[in-house]
Amino acid sequence: MAAEIRLENVFYQYSQSKDLALKEINLTIKKGEFVAIIGPNGSGKSTLAKLFNGLFTPTEGDVWVDGLNTRDKDRIWDIRQKAGLVFQNPDNQIVATIVEEDVAFGPENLGIPPEEIRKRVYEALKTVELYEYAHKAPHLLSGGQKQRVAIAGILAMKPDYIILDEPTAMLDPVGRREVNNTIKKLNREENKTIILITHFMEEAVQADRVFVMEKGKIVMEGSPKDIFSKVERLKQIGLDVPQVTELANSLRAEGLDVRGDILTIDEMVECLCRLL
Repeated sequence: MAAEIRLENVFYQYSQSKDLALKEINLTIKKGEFVAIIGPNGSGKSTLAKLFNGLFTPTEGDVWVDGLNTRDKDRIWDIRQKAGLVFQNPDNQIVATIVEEDVAFGPENLGIPPEEIRKRVYEALKTVELYEYAHKAPHLLSGGQKQRVAIAGILAMKPDYIILDEPTAMLDPVGRREVNNTIKKLNREENKTIILITHFMEEAVQADRVFVMEKGKIVMEGSPKDIFSKVERLKQIGLDVPQVTELANSLRAEGLDVRGDILTIDEMVECLCRLL
């Protein structure tokens, strides 16, 4: 059984719409990867996120999670244990009045023994660095902390794949940094497969691979350096590029010998120092 998420010729149409939300999606995400999915509003990113763990079923085509087809309703809970979904607004995912009770909610519904649940809650809160808040009320936490509680709730279900649908969209810069640090930690230290849907290009830069969506289709795929070096193409789609990449592109237009695949401030400083 392949350890991957695979979409084969997937189409999706909302019942109330005449237009297809997704068209001919084919992709494979290997276990342990960090993948970012970007695209303008209405491009189908959130619809795609809900297909990854069987929340939506394709109108046509197949979605496979470790060899399990999301069309198989008898295996849907197995699939959702493997692939957990974190939504944009953490308040929509928090169901309890105490942090540790909220994190325990998923395992309890899976029928996990109480002793194992306590262990999972402890480990999940430690991983997101919120164990000291275990007995706090979620509504007293900051936006970034709430989102990390939501992530802990998914972690307690022991998934291999974590799908995050614009998890930092409603957060301030501090909360965004907290959640991004948690995401990187889950991938690098916990070996979790991360699928990050985001409209912040600086977040997509952290990924191993980037998929670009437009009008329900995947129109570009590659490493962050490959994708973000195509500045004009991304702008045609309606996307920005990281600010430092924009600067590099402007300097190149002025005739300076600056690389077109610069993604970070450190890379820019190194490049400019070589020119001086």
